[in-house]
Amino acid sequence: MTVITENEVIQEQITFESLGLAPEILKALSEFGYTTPTPIQAQAIPVALAGGDLMAGAQTGTGKTAAFALPLLQKILPLASTSASPARHPIRALILTPTRELAIQVEESVKVYAKHTNLRSLVVYGGVDIKTQTPSLMRGVEILVATPGRLLDHVEQRTLQLGQVQMLILDEADRMLDMGFMPDLKRILALLPKQRQNLMFSATFSNEIKKLSEAFLNNPTLIEVARSNATAENVTQKVYLVEQANKHAQLAEILRGSDASQVIVFTKTKLTASRLAKQLQREGLLADAIHGDKSQKERMEALEAFKQGKVAVLIATDVAARGLDIDQLPMVINYEIPSAPEDYVHRIGRTGRAGASGTAISLVSPEEEKYLKEIEKLIKREIDKEKSTVSAAARAPRDSHSREKRQDRGESMNPAPRPLPKSKSKDPWFDKPYEPSQNATAPQAANRPASSRSKTPVAALLGGLRRQDS
Repeated sequence: MTVITENEVIQEQITFESLGLAPEILKALSEFGYTTPTPIQAQAIPVALAGGDLMAGAQTGTGKTAAFALPLLQKILPLASTSASPARHPIRALILTPTRELAIQVEESVKVYAKHTNLRSLVVYGGVDIKTQTPSLMRGVEILVATPGRLLDHVEQRTLQLGQVQMLILDEADRMLDMGFMPDLKRILALLPKQRQNLMFSATFSNEIKKLSEAFLNNPTLIEVARSNATAENVTQKVYLVEQANKHAQLAEILRGSDASQVIVFTKTKLTASRLAKQLQREGLLADAIHGDKSQKERMEALEAFKQGKVAVLIATDVAARGLDIDQLPMVINYEIPSAPEDYVHRIGRTGRAGASGTAISLVSPEEEKYLKEIEKLIKREIDKEKSTVSAAARAPRDSHSREKRQDRGESMNPAPRPLPKSKSKDPWFDKPYEPSQNATAPQAANRPASSRSKTPVAALLGGLRRQDS
């Protein structure tokens, strides 16, 4: 395995033109505003263009998509065709991603880079009717971006063929393993030609990832532009030590600050994400939630509204920790820190992208401090901590809002008068404590005249006695 470190590349001397990219691709990059390659692009693109397998690790937000998309387009560009025949547009490059959101964004980037070429691309993912994806596949595409499960769905329905794939890219490979995609990956690898180029990109390197690389990479070049599992230096990290009951008040205080113009708030569960979004909406904040229980249409609408600034606070589970690419996102907040420390790296990687500065705040309850220690161990640094000063009194705005809602419903704001205690009865028998009689019969029955007692026999099934005939 060949290892390339960041110091081995003199960044200032490299331009996209010097990498030997085609004029069509360079034109798209210029229109998109790309001028100088990022470190991962400067190192990965030459290796990929040379045809070797690649195992690349870099902090999220450093331009990994272009690092594999640009050499991919360059290599298959000579095979582009203007023919309408599907046979002239076989799948030549397959990009696998762990989540729908990431798949969509990767394919959007590929379309931008390939806009001046005749190469076709398509994204397929679950959560939508598979029949809507079939017509585009049948017309033929050279570049297919897919989630593993939906790709296998299409394989079973014979709506695509993988026999001419020349390049395979695994994006966020560690996340694929975390989400249990290893069996699907093995099935997909078995369907691909043995002679192909493989590129694997990941923000973190674990032992499982290294085992995966040994399984399908052939003498790969290892590139790391930053220490494995590191967090970006341009992201300011901070921890508020806060009681669980006071987390919402602390979050609301942060969100009302001047720095929180656009924020992603991460939770561990879908239920917490939904509840938190509704609470913030009731308090007048422009908030929405994105998680696995929402339909793909709802998730994309929420994400688009967030990108356009119509939503200022996006509550997300870890399904959104990978693949969300929002330019100049100033802040992320961990309402609940993840139990897997690697997920912390990906969460805070949503801010501070492409060299911009960002802030990552975590609200840590006493019960979560054990997870915080694991995170600090992984990133090899101690995060600045501050004791929260928010108390129960800070929750007053929520109470006042509840009062406003009751007023809107026409409910009285004055509490109902407490009923006066009832006066004692005049009958001393009702006032004295209960005293069971010796034969466990009620006092009324014991004092009742014998003539008034019922002599009707009770059915035996109801506990009575069978009357004996004399």
